[in-house]
Amino acid sequence: MKRKTFDLRPWARVTDSAQTVLAVPGYVIVDFTARTVIRPLEVSRPGTGLCHRILDHGYRWVRCHPTGAGEGVMGAALTVQLDAAGQPVQFYVDIHGGEGVQEDGLPWHDDLYLDVVGDPDEAARWTITATEIIDADELEEAVQAGLVTPELAAQTWTHARQIEELLRAGTYPPVDVLRRYVEDPYT
Repeated sequence: MKRKTFDLRPWARVTDSAQTVLAVPGYVIVDFTARTVIRPLEVSRPGTGLCHRILDHGYRWVRCHPTGAGEGVMGAALTVQLDAAGQPVQFYVDIHGGEGVQEDGLPWHDDLYLDVVGDPDEAARWTITATEIIDADELEEAVQAGLVTPELAAQTWTHARQIEELLRAGTYPPVDVLRRYVEDPYT
């Protein structure tokens, strides 16, 4: 597993940005705004192959990172990418094998390679209409390299499928946490 800290300030694509960190019960929220982007980022939509933009001038990436599980416990963290108008364009869930918060307040996680991507409904932007589990090849490479056991890989797949189901059902709690934060960041 590789340990990652969620801090987008050094991102080479973005030349002017703002980032705030807020602790709320059970989570740390990291709110990153890309003011000036030198190279926009586009990705394929789940299940369609069509591309859509997830980073450009004025876009925000808002992360809802859990704080209760700790090191060595499987979990997940949700990032919603918002366009310049504040509407979700993608939901991205990192599956991890442990998490925590650094002294500077930034969250970290031990990446388990699989991620779940959700595509918002065109009319009801906080409703997820399609999902896809991505980066299976990275998890398989980690198993082959001995970085992840086959048992942990199987657990990771199970966890990713559970999150995928919750996203499609509209019952994944971090989506509501981020929606409330984005709609009223001072509550």
